[in-house]
Amino acid sequence: MVRKDLSVTFMGVKFPNPFCLSSSPVGNCYDMCAKAYESGWGGVVFKTIGPKHYVIDEVSPRFDALTKEAEPFVGFKNMEQIAEHSLEENLDDLRKLKRDYPNQVLIASIMGSNEEDWETLARLVTEAGADMIELNFSCPQMTSHAMGSDVGSNPELCRKYCAAVRRGTHLPFMAKMTPNITDMCDPAIASLEGGANGIAAINTIKSIINIDLDKKVGLPIINGKSSISGYSGKAVKPVALRFIQQMKTHPKLKNAEISGIGGIETWEDAAEFILLGCKNLQVTTAIMQYGYRIVEDLCNGLAHYMEQEGVDHLEDLVGLANKNLIPAEELDRDYKVFPEINNDKCVGCGRCYISCYDGAHQAIEWDEETRRPSCNHDKCVGCLLCGLVCPVGAIKPGERILKPGRKPKNLARIVLQEHVDKI
Repeated sequence: MVRKDLSVTFMGVKFPNPFCLSSSPVGNCYDMCAKAYESGWGGVVFKTIGPKHYVIDEVSPRFDALTKEAEPFVGFKNMEQIAEHSLEENLDDLRKLKRDYPNQVLIASIMGSNEEDWETLARLVTEAGADMIELNFSCPQMTSHAMGSDVGSNPELCRKYCAAVRRGTHLPFMAKMTPNITDMCDPAIASLEGGANGIAAINTIKSIINIDLDKKVGLPIINGKSSISGYSGKAVKPVALRFIQQMKTHPKLKNAEISGIGGIETWEDAAEFILLGCKNLQVTTAIMQYGYRIVEDLCNGLAHYMEQEGVDHLEDLVGLANKNLIPAEELDRDYKVFPEINNDKCVGCGRCYISCYDGAHQAIEWDEETRRPSCNHDKCVGCLLCGLVCPVGAIKPGERILKPGRKPKNLARIVLQEHVDKI
């Protein structure tokens, strides 16, 4: 077992490791959160608590999963709303969790429908013992238009509700953003201006993931009908990473503390969020598949990665990848890279030839007798689609050439990259 310092300080609160239950079905009562603490999770975001006057009435069934060939849970659809237990029950669970696990981080998620709701809920969860608060501005399946993702797409509401929460608490709090928007930066900035100490991103994406072809209705089927609702799981990770990177490179958000959410299943996923600037990470869908025990794999994998990188403290990795993500117009367009085909590894399946011919630039040529591909450099544009579809890794980036009439802007960098590619 590799021992590394996985602790992080997020919004002024020390976590033993960055991994938390997200506000969702995986942490909606005392027993679940207690088990998560004992399993090694760094913190818990208790399922979103709503105002006393808002009555939750859930549908059944409420979940569906997107599968692809033999791959289950490519994506997950959740039609569940906020906590269905009463306000009193939820507050009592918070109190008991803090009583029994005083040294564990407890985050209360709240959602109101007006300023008074937000201020009152903030005061109540503070009194119940929460260490910090998350404001749910982003639930995609709320039936009230005054709640959920409609708030997160409105910067003025974000600012106003954050100000209301600040009046109700002294605790640090973060605003949970909706991805159902073109630009997350504006509501995030407004939230910080209203008093938020950090940002959580992303919540689920509004979706219809499956249609029953016989019954002509979306899934899950609730008495013959269905509806749009939230999409999560590994399929949303690229969307989450995009929004997080955009926020961390925005002049007004570059110093904002971010809790990363969206498709974290493995330590590699976690490392990607950290490298883009997240200090804290939240997980739901992977827990629903594999249980709380995955935190062991997440922590162990990160520790080994830190050992590989020569890093002792996890926080030293935060944000390191952002310097290498630049606007598209700044990318070096002076050269192209030809594929290098290893015929010893090639199994003669023809995937590269078919994909290049039908989906790229017809640069891969095929020998029917030997069942081996070759690259016509006169046609090749260096897209490397062929390498992506190769099932055995027989095609890698190869020769790098300057485009006609171009001069290298940084020859040393190009030589270095060629060396790295061949390792």
